[in-house]
Amino acid sequence: MGANPLLGVFFHWLGGLASGSFYVPFRKVRVWAWETYWLVGGFFSWIIVPWLLASVMTRDLSAVLRSAPHSSLFWTYAFGVLWGLGGLTFGLTMRYLGMSLGMAVALGYTAAFGTLMPPIFSGQFFSEVLGTTSGLVILGGVAVCMLGIVFAGAAGMSKEKEMSDEQKKSAIKEFNLKRGLLVATFSGVMSACFAYGLAAGDPIKKLTLNHGTSTLWQGLPVLVVLLLGGFTTNFIWCVILNFRNRTGHQYFSAEVRSAHVEKSSEPILENVLDAPSEEMAEAAKMNANAQPLRAPMFSNYFFSALAGTTWYMQFFFYTMGETQMGRYKFSSWTLHMASIMIFSTLWGIALKEWRGAGTRTKVLVALSLFVLIASTVIVGYGNYLGARG
Repeated sequence: MGANPLLGVFFHWLGGLASGSFYVPFRKVRVWAWETYWLVGGFFSWIIVPWLLASVMTRDLSAVLRSAPHSSLFWTYAFGVLWGLGGLTFGLTMRYLGMSLGMAVALGYTAAFGTLMPPIFSGQFFSEVLGTTSGLVILGGVAVCMLGIVFAGAAGMSKEKEMSDEQKKSAIKEFNLKRGLLVATFSGVMSACFAYGLAAGDPIKKLTLNHGTSTLWQGLPVLVVLLLGGFTTNFIWCVILNFRNRTGHQYFSAEVRSAHVEKSSEPILENVLDAPSEEMAEAAKMNANAQPLRAPMFSNYFFSALAGTTWYMQFFFYTMGETQMGRYKFSSWTLHMASIMIFSTLWGIALKEWRGAGTRTKVLVALSLFVLIASTVIVGYGNYLGARG
């Protein structure tokens, strides 16, 4: 099957929609601490669904993984572990820089490093990117994506300026620019390791194609290995939190124990790494005066599983989109990041997170959406030129 960049952009938009939507089911989880529902969802997003879909959609999955080069398996897994560290430190970035500035800086690093480093390491950057018209168009699209992320960050900062001093202190209690930039750099670079893991899995893709798998599904066996690495990092951290916060019983018992409930109205989250975003901290809030008596176990497992499955679908569609981008498949990472920002912003609008914002803020939000959508069109057009050439 030949490259079809237009179809590839569409798949990446579907992936962005899944990524921007996955946290919505988590809002339905009641009583459980963050580490509990995050790990339950993680079993589905990093273990169960990747193995299930790869087993169904590809040929001889076990044989492919057994015969894959050890170096490819190791680096794919290792980059997954590092990517997991990036996700966990994302919350620390929010704590020190605030939601808007922190997300803009971290995602900016992730978009830049995840897109540009693979072709630089492969030697493709100077010959096929800087040396061709299609490559330069794609590079321009990457720059436009970065500009869109800047506008999104500016919109968030504009909203923060409209807050009262009391609201600002509540939103960013531990603002520290120097420390925040260091953590954001670490988080952004580590999060970009997902793109490196996909590149490291190229030999696995070749093997599964040789076993008769369709081109469209060649990336699914790579996700099995890569997400296992991400699961490792998150599993270790969540279990540590289960022990520390005494929340391990939540997996098995609907009974609410007071040991993990704060006496004040502050969130349970005892450490800034407990949650990767402001939404997670908000969803995990529980106070002693208004706690439910029992956890809805079936409902919690169902919505956690739904959230985890939705999360996985972003990379299910990502690998499909990557197969359609031709020789410039590295540009898939920019399309992925832009799509996530687009649909996360649209969800924010739908959930009225920008309600009450001033005109300047709303203009910046609209501008960021326009620029991010434009970046996906430009990158897609660059790939179209490359496919024609």
